[in-house]
Amino acid sequence: MARVVVVGTGIAGLITAYRASRHHDVVLVTKAELAESNTKYAQGGIAAALFPDDSAASHIADTMRAGAGLCDPIAVEVLCTEGPQRVRELMELGVEFDRINGELARGHEAAHSARRVIHAGGDATGLAIEVALLRAVKTLAVEVHEHTFMRDLVVAETPTGRRVVGIEAVDAAGTSREIPADIVVLASGGAGQLYAHTTNPTVTTGDGVAAAWRAGAVLADVEFYQFHPTSLAVPGNPLVSEAVRGDGAVLLDQNGRRFMFDVHPDGELAPRDVVARGIAAQMAKQGGAPVLLDATALGAEYLETRFPGITRVTREHGFDWATEPIPVTPAAHYWMGGIRTDVDGRTSIPGLFAVGEATCTGVHGANRLASNSLLESLVFAWRASDALDIDAEPAAAGRPSSLAFVTSLPVGETTPVDRGELQSLMWSLVGLERSLDSLRAAREQLTAWRVDGDSVDAGEVRNLLDLARIIVHAALVREESRGAHDRLDFPLTREEFEYSLEWQVPVAATEPATVGA
Repeated sequence: MARVVVVGTGIAGLITAYRASRHHDVVLVTKAELAESNTKYAQGGIAAALFPDDSAASHIADTMRAGAGLCDPIAVEVLCTEGPQRVRELMELGVEFDRINGELARGHEAAHSARRVIHAGGDATGLAIEVALLRAVKTLAVEVHEHTFMRDLVVAETPTGRRVVGIEAVDAAGTSREIPADIVVLASGGAGQLYAHTTNPTVTTGDGVAAAWRAGAVLADVEFYQFHPTSLAVPGNPLVSEAVRGDGAVLLDQNGRRFMFDVHPDGELAPRDVVARGIAAQMAKQGGAPVLLDATALGAEYLETRFPGITRVTREHGFDWATEPIPVTPAAHYWMGGIRTDVDGRTSIPGLFAVGEATCTGVHGANRLASNSLLESLVFAWRASDALDIDAEPAAAGRPSSLAFVTSLPVGETTPVDRGELQSLMWSLVGLERSLDSLRAAREQLTAWRVDGDSVDAGEVRNLLDLARIIVHAALVREESRGAHDRLDFPLTREEFEYSLEWQVPVAATEPATVGA
């Protein structure tokens, strides 16, 4: 029986902990409260081919199309063929998806060719899943460490070779200690806090990805950060679900004119990257003012029932979206890149698995299809929990890739930086639109910055700074526009870049300890 340390308590971490506890001693670590994660903020739903008029093949085709040529077809097939059964098993764990006359209610979202997105609590799907999984995990003998921040991975030279043997953590009292493990599973989420405007909660600082990077794990597709087209244009940028547009809401300019059909034949239901850039371009035309989302045609009763959370939030900010359009703007939402894994969660370092948004499985390519994120976490966490007993090399990917060793990124570290400065720089220079000039300016400033102190906040900012540097590095290398990566100086998609960029720190630079000799 192995000791498995799972870092993160969203859907990916909780599924892994729940299923791994059948055969292993599981330690669940979270830097906040057990219930705080990106999962509980997920509104739209979970996509799966559950209905007679749909098919896994159709879901595969939609996912591949949205990914702009960079999806891994092996991973996409796993996602879409195994997804329906995994969703049914979520229901068995107590997740109550919304129903109409006893049948699952299903919505339509951008770039899906069928109505296959199911939801819970109207627009509280993530919360419903989180609550059910927490209930299930609490019935098990799982050791839980709340308010415990993972500072780094512990990597060692063992008799069988170099592997991860635990994590270095700091608790709420500021006490540092190592938590030993036979296997570490990183389920620590994305890094939305890189940006000044994000739909993500404050805990999303990319801790697992940054720690894996420093330990020598391969990262992939880091240049692709998805900006959700519609967040409410108020401080905190609350998400306004894709499903609202799927149900018929439209985007208007300041003069009340629909503009998205000028951008794409699918209008408001074009892929997310297209809609986000269309909104940004329209905002630029009107001096930076937000565009408007008009859902009034859906009616007050429908909005209250189908989108109770959004209705509540809009009211809290003084809007009545049943009678007036609401101001919206793009915001950082989801990272397609992350720790490179195979379809069983294996990373390039023995003893280290990763699941959820912290990973790059290849299912999203350059742009994630709406409501595939919860499904990815569910499907691949399920598979990873079954693979923990199998000591094997990661399986080969099903798409072309190029691995480069990053011996050193230019670092001067002369000026202290705080989180707000970093977020503002990333938003203005490495956001929806990039160019050689903006990326070089970002690199110069990131090179000069350093993070002082040993607090948890300093650790989070240090992680964000590490990730910002490698994102800028990758964005400079990808001299094209593809999916969520938009280069103003290279506006076309180029066939010679139809491969995944992978990055790794050479093993010699990570200086592992030696144990078991």
